[in-house]
Amino acid sequence: MNCKNCNTEINSKFCPDCGQPTSLKRIDGHYIIHEIEHVLHFERGILYTVRELITKPGQNIRKYLSENRSRLVKPVIFIILTSLIYTLISHFFHIEEEVINFQVTENSAIGAILKWMQAHYGYTSIVAGIFIAIWLKVLFKKYGYNFFELLIMLCFVQGISMLIFAIFAFAQGLLHYKLLNIAGIIGVTYIVWAIGNFYEAKKIGNYLKAFASFFLGTITFYIVIFAIGITIDVLTKP
Repeated sequence: MNCKNCNTEINSKFCPDCGQPTSLKRIDGHYIIHEIEHVLHFERGILYTVRELITKPGQNIRKYLSENRSRLVKPVIFIILTSLIYTLISHFFHIEEEVINFQVTENSAIGAILKWMQAHYGYTSIVAGIFIAIWLKVLFKKYGYNFFELLIMLCFVQGISMLIFAIFAFAQGLLHYKLLNIAGIIGVTYIVWAIGNFYEAKKIGNYLKAFASFFLGTITFYIVIFAIGITIDVLTKP
């Protein structure tokens, strides 16, 4: 018979070219449990990824980019999953509006955009990462990383930041104390440290440039958001 994936002729349980099984088992409860265990597995799963990104972010991300891409959870999946965790917790405890708080007219385009950002802070961070990556490319030009490699690095780094927010949001929901400001300080501190560690851990100047990239990227992001909102309001104004 031929492989259903690559059409190679096979006479065993697995395709010799692509590794596709000859026949797939039906999806059942055991399959679901196995998939959950695979994601949460400490070795090369999300817990392992979190540990490695907390202890040695620079070294592990560099290895992911240039040597081994099977040790860590895929970066896009990682940031989506961590953002989802934060979003679920913040919505459950109704605290998402406390992260971004702008007083803008509800009927304006800017107001609508910022309202969406308030309810989807995790995804807002992902988009903001694009602008941070642009500034990283400018300020760390000599290291030779391309824009997409920097985006991958930021997916990992911002994923941990989302987990920090999730932990403090959960604690705030239980204890009813304002803790997200502390989460913001810790989250930004981790991002700056991890970015500097990604380039050269022993160079103090790299941490200063990492902070500048984060600050300028965030400012640029909001400038673009307000520019888009104002443009929409001008064009749609009666």
